[in-house]
Amino acid sequence: MSLTLHPLRDYLPGEYGLAGSMPDEVKNRSVELVSCNSQEVVPGTLFICKGAHFKPEYLADAARRGAFAYVSETPYPGVDLPGILVGDIRPVMADMAAMYYNYPCRHLNVIGITGTKGKSSTAYYLKYILDEYLVPMGKSCGVISSIETWDGVERFESHLTTPEPLELQKHFYNARMSGMEYLVMEVSSQALKYHRTLGVGFTAAAFLNIGMDHISPIEHPDFEDYFRSKLKIFAQADFSCVNLDCDHAQELLEAAQSVPGAAVFTCSRRNPAASVYGHDVRKVGGDILFQVDAARLGGDYRLTMPGLFNVDNALAAIAVCQGLNIPREAVRAGLEKARVPGRMEVYSSENGDVTAIVDYAHNRLSFETLFRSVAEEYPGRRLVTVFGCPGKKAFDRRRDLGQVSGEYSDLVILTEEDSGEEDTLSICGEIAAHVACECRIEPNRGEAIRQAVLSCREPSVLLITGKGAETRQKRGLAYIDTPSDVDYVKAFLREYDARWGRG
Repeated sequence: MSLTLHPLRDYLPGEYGLAGSMPDEVKNRSVELVSCNSQEVVPGTLFICKGAHFKPEYLADAARRGAFAYVSETPYPGVDLPGILVGDIRPVMADMAAMYYNYPCRHLNVIGITGTKGKSSTAYYLKYILDEYLVPMGKSCGVISSIETWDGVERFESHLTTPEPLELQKHFYNARMSGMEYLVMEVSSQALKYHRTLGVGFTAAAFLNIGMDHISPIEHPDFEDYFRSKLKIFAQADFSCVNLDCDHAQELLEAAQSVPGAAVFTCSRRNPAASVYGHDVRKVGGDILFQVDAARLGGDYRLTMPGLFNVDNALAAIAVCQGLNIPREAVRAGLEKARVPGRMEVYSSENGDVTAIVDYAHNRLSFETLFRSVAEEYPGRRLVTVFGCPGKKAFDRRRDLGQVSGEYSDLVILTEEDSGEEDTLSICGEIAAHVACECRIEPNRGEAIRQAVLSCREPSVLLITGKGAETRQKRGLAYIDTPSDVDYVKAFLREYDARWGRG
């Protein structure tokens, strides 16, 4: 099924202004494409001027390529195109993107997951569960995450937790055209604050937890803004899931319950009154077993993915499945098979003295949870941590991650982690000021991981955090291909084994 094209007049609500005159023949012209990338423009494009790095020459280039009108917060009289002037480009872009792609999420069960930590793991747990449920029907579940995007047409490594509206709606459209019924997505605070998901109707919304993160002049000015931005997800959902064990749980519950007609499911490891209550958590070999009390979905469950803290993510996934009426057999099988690329991936030297854990942990809450879990699972071992912080975002992480890593580690090695337009050495220096244990700075990420592995002369656990299975680094405005942390760890463990690991 091809897109139904709309004339430009359908994109022109009455409150928008016009930059110059716009003849009826322009208003009646079909919009062949809505885009904010001048390189994509084809004849008949409605071009959107947006972004901190936008330049007037991008609009001029779009005009040369065939754009016949533009949308902007600012008029550009030097470009011979009629313009649509708006007060805030972000919600307008969300509306236009949904219209261009014919409102595809209305034909999908979209499950939105937000929280300070655990979004990726919970998204993949749900994908594995829903894939189990859909296999007999010859279908699969889509995913839009900070790790990977799969929409039935495109599969690629992601670089943004929640895409901008034009890309997001394209993924919904692809999923619908591919016959998908379910799509699981991570929803960031930035996406909610800046209207990337405006107009998206979530069949289910899961709120996992809340902690301090993304506090900076260019993200959220304070915790209150961060928290209130995330709360917006409830108003867009048919039903919600709330973790009763997280901070501010009562506020979350009240916000979810305030949405007219929306059911609310809860999960907990502390409160037996939760819709999904998890207990009797134990580690057996490499697996994690736990018991669940829940209507229709109660019983024994098993996770074969490491990390005791993942039980919380599994309980949230089970609560969502309760609202979706997914059979218990699919839930159990999906959780047992579930894997998350780059999340709690464990590799060991041949003599067992070096255990390297690759994980995406990147904020205070996820760091504290990861370190506590590792201390419980690997008592008495030397601990080495390798990480960095991204450029121009979440500045508080530099203090927080420095403090937490210094509290738990014997050695911290600071390195590049999507420095972008900032200097890697400067970022590492800021983090190092808060590290209380031995600390080194090695801006080359591969070399930092190599030093961590080859420094081991006693039983050690290495935590390589932040990048997981990602294969690109953001340098300046570009993403540069690099080996993943998984690739580095495997290579340097082989070097360790060849040198002295077998002795």
